[in-house]
Amino acid sequence: MNLVSPPLQQFVSIALPIMLTMIVTIRLASWSQNKRFDDLRADISARFTEVHRRIDEIPGPLDRIEKKLDSHEQRIVRLEERTSLIR
Repeated sequence: MNLVSPPLQQFVSIALPIMLTMIVTIRLASWSQNKRFDDLRADISARFTEVHRRIDEIPGPLDRIEKKLDSHEQRIVRLEERTSLIR
């Protein structure tokens, strides 16, 4: 006496293993893809951290340039006062 019908037996013996293999493969591929996204996210985060660090360093040189320009402005004012025809 056969307890399993022939279509169900064919499904269990042929289609079910194929479907299980596909499901496992898709799950592993998505896990691997998520790992790649995590790596990409970490790399982008590290790059932005470096950019922010460099931006934070900018005010130092700008302050030095501003001080030099202020001293030049004072020199120009003194020269204009010396060379002005109108006193």
